[in-house]
Amino acid sequence: MTTQQIQEKYAELALRTGVNLQKGQALMINAPIDGVEFTRIVARKAYELGAKDVHINWVDDELTLLKYENAPDEVLANFPEWRVKLHDMYAEDGAAVLNIRSTNPDLLQNIDPKRVALANKASAEAMKNFRRYTMNDKIAWSIISIPSRDWAKKIFPDKSAEEAMASLWEAIVKIVRVDKEDPIAAWDEHNNALKVAREVLNEKNYKKLIFKSPGTDLELELPEGHIWKGGSAVTENGVTFNPNMPTEEVFSMPHKYGVNGTVASTKPLNYGGNVIDNFSLTFKDGKVVDFKAEQGEEVLRHLLDSDEGARRLGEIALVPHESPVSTSGLIFYNTLFDENASCHIALGKAYPTNIEGGSSMSDEELDKHGVNDSLVHVDFMIGSDKLDIDGVKADGTTEAVFRSGTWAW
Repeated sequence: MTTQQIQEKYAELALRTGVNLQKGQALMINAPIDGVEFTRIVARKAYELGAKDVHINWVDDELTLLKYENAPDEVLANFPEWRVKLHDMYAEDGAAVLNIRSTNPDLLQNIDPKRVALANKASAEAMKNFRRYTMNDKIAWSIISIPSRDWAKKIFPDKSAEEAMASLWEAIVKIVRVDKEDPIAAWDEHNNALKVAREVLNEKNYKKLIFKSPGTDLELELPEGHIWKGGSAVTENGVTFNPNMPTEEVFSMPHKYGVNGTVASTKPLNYGGNVIDNFSLTFKDGKVVDFKAEQGEEVLRHLLDSDEGARRLGEIALVPHESPVSTSGLIFYNTLFDENASCHIALGKAYPTNIEGGSSMSDEELDKHGVNDSLVHVDFMIGSDKLDIDGVKADGTTEAVFRSGTWAW
């Protein structure tokens, strides 16, 4: 396929399977300025599918960096009210939201982590209402990625910029199944496979999961009424969509007070324009009580100090080691991809949809059920071909769930 054909197929997949755009629906796109040609293709196809409006929020890495380098702290701490109102307006109208990402993983490596944390917290606090729409599946939303030169060179440092871009396009196309003759049908099949896995886990209804691998010895309790999800999701209006493309996970929530032991990362974490690598966390009664990192320890500290909930877990996701992302052999320095190469957990807010009736519960009710709340939700990878997971049933019996990084069933 030509580059144009690839982008046409990818755009259609993002619209039909990603957000499942409906006729007469508005679409809001968050897109990098470097991806203007692809974004225009998405917009054109959205109108062809019957979108009533397509609004683009452009992001420019260079302008973002300039702001962090020059703006005073009080500007970084003040998230614009007009941006909040813009997002809330589209959410209230039932718009679909497509996020196109291609950020340079090292963009803010020379910026004081305190300034990055200040801006991240301001954004998270301001966008709490909009996040309720996405985390409760009130609207259809999806995240995809396209290559940028800086990102591609990070993954393929020994190649020229053009060669690195071509290699990253090739990897993305394969992983998101755009290389298939009918990508939409391929995703239907994939979603059905993930549905089988989550149904098995829901039937098992484990009370606890035990993780063991080099550097990891972690016990994680699951709250009563927890639900395993994965693959496609359904909005409250009955529209099926895929929040993440790629996705290879089935996921649920741990009990916010029921995590004990130590866990070690197995892949770098790109957070806020910085890389955190070779880090470990120690939990007691659900809370991080100790941590260390070979790279980005100060960035990790600021993440953990975002608020009270940032030191607790909001997600546990199971991904077999033979996933397409893993078998690519690449480290993407992009959580959307790297989390789908490996089992992972998330610091911060839990998805209310991962517990029975959670979408209609108040914050107080969610807390009583052990559902964590936070301004942040940050996934990091803990899986490898050496990871074993055991499930503990209500009667105390234990059985294998994962062995050597893949399903034991």
